[in-house]
Amino acid sequence: MELARIGATEKGGVRRLALSDLDRQGRELTREWFDEAGLKITVDRIGNIFARRAGADPSLPPVVSGSHIDTQPSGGKFDGNYGVMAALEVVRTLNDTGTRTLAPFEIAIWTNEEGSRFVPVMMGSGVFAGAFSLEHAMTQRDADGVSVGEALRAIGYAGDEFVGGRSFAAYYEAHIEQGPILEDLGHTVGVVTGALGLRWYDLVLSGQDSHAGPTPMRLRRDALLGAARIVDRVNQIALTRQPGARATVGFMQVLPNSRNVVPGTVRMSVDLRHPTEAGLDDMEAALRTLVQAVGEECAVEADLNRVTSYAPVRFDASCIEAVRQASERLGYSHSDIVSGAGHDACYVARVAPTGMIFVPCEGGISHNEIENAKPEDLEAGCNVLLHAVLASAGTVD
Repeated sequence: MELARIGATEKGGVRRLALSDLDRQGRELTREWFDEAGLKITVDRIGNIFARRAGADPSLPPVVSGSHIDTQPSGGKFDGNYGVMAALEVVRTLNDTGTRTLAPFEIAIWTNEEGSRFVPVMMGSGVFAGAFSLEHAMTQRDADGVSVGEALRAIGYAGDEFVGGRSFAAYYEAHIEQGPILEDLGHTVGVVTGALGLRWYDLVLSGQDSHAGPTPMRLRRDALLGAARIVDRVNQIALTRQPGARATVGFMQVLPNSRNVVPGTVRMSVDLRHPTEAGLDDMEAALRTLVQAVGEECAVEADLNRVTSYAPVRFDASCIEAVRQASERLGYSHSDIVSGAGHDACYVARVAPTGMIFVPCEGGISHNEIENAKPEDLEAGCNVLLHAVLASAGTVD
């Protein structure tokens, strides 16, 4: 709740975009808490933060837990932030009880998970895992032309540490579900077994600006008409590939955006998700066929580019089992679940044994200012995280 005051919105949500000054303020507050907990803090060149609690055997790779603290433009208090706060609470609990782990424990804050200001999404963890290069990430620009590198320097988080090359014994990420399944089942904990694969596309439709009065309908090159048809048919691409497919157009810019001008340009996004790589290939083929057909129908040029992608993820069996056993030991109702959303854990899973813990969110609503979760569910997820971490890190007397 205290972190959520930074970038707080009138509707009770948070607007704290990646690498903004508000992100800097959020990072600084969180670092104060890390300092109070006695953690050693390092920052890598993409701005990822790692805060280490020493283990009895410093030669062992750390067990790591974390998430992100950047938000959507109209985001909520819990998405990402809960995972960082839960990991901090694990540290505080270990400190309060005088528990000494055999392996070190680290908290990770990953840069630009949301992908709202800068693409690609899940940037910090993606560079860490080698999904794309640091050089590529640093040159990406926001809508105002500011690059990631410039933004990192502006907020003082262009760190010195090499990105990646760190060995994790295990990585756990606690998160609100961002969907309605757990609430519908009446279960407290989601044992996350994997995540849907994702592909993001930028699409530009180029027609011709023209006067809305003198230009006959049959002679128009209306980019927005083409966009409207694509939105409807993108939805059909997913509906005809159930139960696993998802398809969304979530961003659109219309130019010149004047009430008496036929729109000549539309910039838009397409988000495709599916539980299998073959399914994603099929959806992408359908999208490319659709875009070409609409371009011909509406006499507009279409430029479709894939800007982000990651394959469907299967999390580590031992980490999944650690989460399941912790849930059972603590008496929490639980069920296996596949994440429909992307998370930093999806990239970390490429380089380390990884697991996730879901807790319900009210109405399944997320990426929304009214996003909410019950304190007792958040506590349960944190308890499961604590026991999973202890199972992986070990303890000494």
